[in-house]
Amino acid sequence: MSWAKWIFILWSCTAPSLLLVGLVGRQLGLQVGVQVVQTMTCSRWGTPRDQGLFEDGDVVIGGLFNLHYNPPAINYDFTQQPYNNTCTGVQNLPLQYIYAMVFAVEEINHSTNLLPGIKLGYHIRDNCGFPQWASQAALSLVGGDSTNCDKPIPLIIGCSSSVTTQTVARILGPLSVPLISYTASCPCLSDRHQYPNFFRTMASDIYQTRAFAQLAIHFNWTWIGAVIADNDYGRVALKIFEEAIQGAEVCLAFVETLQRENIVSDARQAALTIQASAARVILIFTWYKDVLELFLQLDKLNVTNRQFLASEAWSTSGDLLQNPVTSKVAAGVFGVAIRSLTIPGFGNYIRSLNPSHRPHDEFLREFWEKEFKCSPGLTSVSSYASKPCSGTETLEEVQNHFTDTSKLRVTYNVYLAVYAAAHALHSLLSCPYTDSISENENSTCSFPTDIKPIELLQHVAKINFTTPQGEQLYFQGADIHAKYDLLNWQNTGEGPAKFVLIGRVDGFDLHLNESAIQWTTGSNQVPVSVCSERCPPGTRMAPRKGQPVCCFDCIPCADGEISNKTGSPHCDRCPSEFWSNAKRTTCIPRQLDFLSFNETLGITLTAVAVSGVTVTTAVFVVFLHYRQTPMVRANNSELSFLLLVSIKLCFLCSLVFIGRPSDWSCRFQQAAFGISFVLCISCLKVKTIVVLAAFRSARPGAEALMKWFGPSQQRGSVFFFTCVQVIICIIWLSISPPVPKSDLDVPGLKVTLKCATASVVGFSLVLGYIGLLGCTSFLLAFLARKLPDNFNEAKLITFSMLIFCAVWVAFVPAYVSSPGKYAVAVEIFAILASSYGLLFCIFAPKCFIILLRPEKNTKKHLMGR
Repeated sequence: MSWAKWIFILWSCTAPSLLLVGLVGRQLGLQVGVQVVQTMTCSRWGTPRDQGLFEDGDVVIGGLFNLHYNPPAINYDFTQQPYNNTCTGVQNLPLQYIYAMVFAVEEINHSTNLLPGIKLGYHIRDNCGFPQWASQAALSLVGGDSTNCDKPIPLIIGCSSSVTTQTVARILGPLSVPLISYTASCPCLSDRHQYPNFFRTMASDIYQTRAFAQLAIHFNWTWIGAVIADNDYGRVALKIFEEAIQGAEVCLAFVETLQRENIVSDARQAALTIQASAARVILIFTWYKDVLELFLQLDKLNVTNRQFLASEAWSTSGDLLQNPVTSKVAAGVFGVAIRSLTIPGFGNYIRSLNPSHRPHDEFLREFWEKEFKCSPGLTSVSSYASKPCSGTETLEEVQNHFTDTSKLRVTYNVYLAVYAAAHALHSLLSCPYTDSISENENSTCSFPTDIKPIELLQHVAKINFTTPQGEQLYFQGADIHAKYDLLNWQNTGEGPAKFVLIGRVDGFDLHLNESAIQWTTGSNQVPVSVCSERCPPGTRMAPRKGQPVCCFDCIPCADGEISNKTGSPHCDRCPSEFWSNAKRTTCIPRQLDFLSFNETLGITLTAVAVSGVTVTTAVFVVFLHYRQTPMVRANNSELSFLLLVSIKLCFLCSLVFIGRPSDWSCRFQQAAFGISFVLCISCLKVKTIVVLAAFRSARPGAEALMKWFGPSQQRGSVFFFTCVQVIICIIWLSISPPVPKSDLDVPGLKVTLKCATASVVGFSLVLGYIGLLGCTSFLLAFLARKLPDNFNEAKLITFSMLIFCAVWVAFVPAYVSSPGKYAVAVEIFAILASSYGLLFCIFAPKCFIILLRPEKNTKKHLMGR
């Protein structure tokens, strides 16, 4: 026999015998004892004194509420007589929930459209805030009335907490009895495999938790503390919050748990953590009484200026709002609350309640005795009454949670649950009934006296109706469409603090009026709660090793990179034509830079080049003036004058490299450079060949050698060597000439505009030809350096070519390693250095003799005789 069938033994009428059956049901969550006594009467496993509120009808629905808050000790010995203990401490709000159910039932019974001709009844039980008592009451309700075992209740509205609801839902699940809760919010209850018979008019905690995550992201709260209840309510909410903030750069600074059994020590520890943490926004998911203890501990530590985010469990607590400690440590609380609506006529209904009109209503009598300290009947049902009532007592002037119907939250959820049950019953009892509920069901219509819970369960799942307030209500699995109010605790300075509506939550959508918020600072300035301040533009975030991603350092962007927004995780590189500004916040166009005549370096190089031209001209004038002397006429004076002209051209070509590069200047500077130096080296090479030929012709039998190296041949040789370079330059500059181009590869705000060599082959041929002529000239001069003569020009050419080669060999690495315009300056320096080397090495000794030692400027002296 299955365990579900054992439950019905509780209400079975048995043969005379004594049987004690023990059943431990893991899914029930409690130990059940069954005693069948020697009697033929039906008995119910009931709550103490079977206290409840009952109204008979054609169909009766059950209700479970947490009316009292002080349960007695539980006795699990079912062989004893039923309990005689009672609950004490009636609560005002749960009592309002009860009469919201009663009001809804009476409103439905007066309706001509909903359940016409059928009277709806109710049987309401108090579970005294104890899960075991809720289980007892649920079993008692589905088992039937105490005097009529054949009339079970097909649907129950309850319970108040998620833990209690899970237990009751598991008990009623095998019986397929629908359970509609008005406050159970645990997301676990949405699991249709575990709780197929569960429904609720309260939104799942998923929605309010994700609303908090959206708020944290919206207000840039990246460092948040959390204080949660050490139960499923707190732990599940924390898990959902962590999932919602994942990847959103929001981190939890700490998580503290509060246990009801150790609330003082846990609240103290949580307060110390809040005090030490840099988090200024604290999320609290726990019961309002636990929050009060936490606030007391914070007050002792003088901790203020924390922005608290309140879950629906305490966001609307009037006791907390009006507590002086709260206004000191927790001003400006931002909370999510169950949405509030009004029920037309309910306020008048509440204020019209009177025990004289409901003599069998023990709940109302107990409340009356507590409120007016008198007993409305002959006997008292509580310890509150000290005298009989006068009969003039009324609720018209009473102000408490029971009579306050201005903003109904949980009360409205109860009201909706009753209407959901009524519409499901209406659908079930309406003819014809077309849906097939089971394979053995042949009837097309159900009757009030024969309602099967499994049939009603199917219709509850399919309801879709418009409430009297104009809302559309339907279930998505176990849940309804989530709607919350966003509340702000505000001190107006005139009277007590109050709840102010500042927005709404509609599903996963957030609607917020930020201008209406009063933060903990007392102003509209949004509090800051971060581990690290957001990096300003121009910097990037660098995570700290071993710490959450919300803790980081701000590193300035590198040159050429920018970040133009706050909190940038990385810097973006500027396009090649742009560069970062000084603050690294934007890319600005790079400034063109080139070696100009206006800057110091350009002026210096120009002065050196002009000086070289001047000195060369002076030498030319000296040689021209003394052209008839032996020193000038030696080794072909015509080549000497041509060499001076070529050296002057070398000095002048360096000036072409200074200034803004253009198409014509890029072409001209390379051609001028290549042709000038080839002309210069050609003259030196021919002069060296002439020296060698002259001394070779002095040998016997070699007299005819000099006729091949006469003035015409010398001029022709220079012309030939130079024409080769001219042809190379013409071909190169015609096919792929150098063009001005920005050197974007070099970092920096300034980009060098230089002549880019389009053809490496052409440029290499020009330089290679100069190098070939220079090397051959050096070798020839080296061979002729020891010829017998007082003034052997080959020695001078050897030394000048050595300097020339050394300069251009050193030029290559210096040119490659120099950035921007300084590479151009290196090339100019090489031209000037090699030109000065040629000028001084060859002509300085001659000028010295011509001008300072004229006695040596004779043929006899030059011939060494």
